Amino acid sequence: MTDICYNKIFHRIGITGGVGSGKSTVLAILRDQYGAEIIEADAVARALMEPGGASYQAVVSRFGTGILQPDGRIDRNALAALVFAEPALREELNQMTHPLVKQEVEVRMNRSQAPLVVYEAALPEEAKMRELCQEIWYIHVPEEIREERLMASRGYSREKCRQIMAAQLSEEAFRKLSDRIIENGGTVEETAAQLKKILTI
Repeated sequence: MTDICYNKIFHRIGITGGVGSGKSTVLAILRDQYGAEIIEADAVARALMEPGGASYQAVVSRFGTGILQPDGRIDRNALAALVFAEPALREELNQMTHPLVKQEVEVRMNRSQAPLVVYEAALPEEAKMRELCQEIWYIHVPEEIREERLMASRGYSREKCRQIMAAQLSEEAFRKLSDRIIENGGTVEETAAQLKKILTI
């Protein structure tokens, strides 16, 4: 961690943004330069769906053993194929799992000894980010840059990039939900400079 005078105004920050916006780059800066503890909503949700996890039994009971792998773990691809084909099932899964994710995130936040706790989620409302964080920061990158990044890093076609982005929150919705906008379409150094201006005194 760099030798900085840390701004104690912030302790819990929510990070959100669409696919290809480079949230992982921002999280790495916050972890490496500011000693932040990073909590990712999707990682928490995955952990809770492991055998013995808080979500596991309810999900298996509702969606059946057909979503299980031979070792008893939930096949997330099979579950996704099932629920994304039917909006009502997706909503049911969300209602089942989101409260448990929020509860686990809150536990981790409360026990954290880090000077800064950063909670990342692509769906800030469902993740109850406003309840858990002092501020929400939207990581913004123009759509054309996001497409180029996704095609380069994941091998997606431009059409697939646009389909994925269309299924997520719009830029207008992200802006409305957020307190600050971090522009992440330039260099890593430019992004780091924005964070430093906010987080140091």
